[in-house]
Amino acid sequence: MATLIEVQNLKKDYPMGAAGVFNALKGVDIKVEKGEFVAIMGASGSGKSTLLHLLGCLDTPTSGSYLLEGTPVHTLSQDELAELRNSKIGFIFQSFYLLPRANVLENVELPLIYDKIPPSERKKRAMEVISFLQLETHAKHLPNQLSGGQRQQIAIARALVNNPSLIMADEPTGNLDSVTSQRIMELLKKLNDMGNTLILVTHEADIAVYAKRLVRIKDGIIISDEPIKKD
Repeated sequence: MATLIEVQNLKKDYPMGAAGVFNALKGVDIKVEKGEFVAIMGASGSGKSTLLHLLGCLDTPTSGSYLLEGTPVHTLSQDELAELRNSKIGFIFQSFYLLPRANVLENVELPLIYDKIPPSERKKRAMEVISFLQLETHAKHLPNQLSGGQRQQIAIARALVNNPSLIMADEPTGNLDSVTSQRIMELLKKLNDMGNTLILVTHEADIAVYAKRLVRIKDGIIISDEPIKKD
């Protein structure tokens, strides 16, 4: 497999005023190949969300290097990071982050608007992804007319619409019941089986087992990184 992500000695510090500096990441090394499904687990404050934000180009490291498909992310400006995020990374968040006054189709189209795709092509591509998730009958519905599971599926459609190199899921089942959570994780597993690269951040062991590789982080350091054994 080809390397998608290569991180070396990644550190992130946060100034704490009189309290000094908080070392959220203390030198992380990680490599992710194309087509992998990686779960990152850790307790609150372990650094897993900080790592996700850095890998997702939502934040910049204090030091260290990060290559995404060979692009040196750690050297990019904020505008360049924004362009990279929109073209190469799809995000799925715990809180969905759907626009409440926009319908399903308009929410899924959003990344394509940022990418300046013409309206007719936007609608075509958005409907293709919505139809793939079998939600085409809901295309004109507002988010508050959908169940939590349907809203998360729409968030997944939005993450897929730009055909990103990497899909990042931050606690994607945190607001869902157990049955709906299982359905969402089966969908993510299916996407990975189709060749999509996924990085999942979770604190739940029964969610992490859907991945193929488990990275555990504690106090800003990776303490284990191993394949997940399937029964």
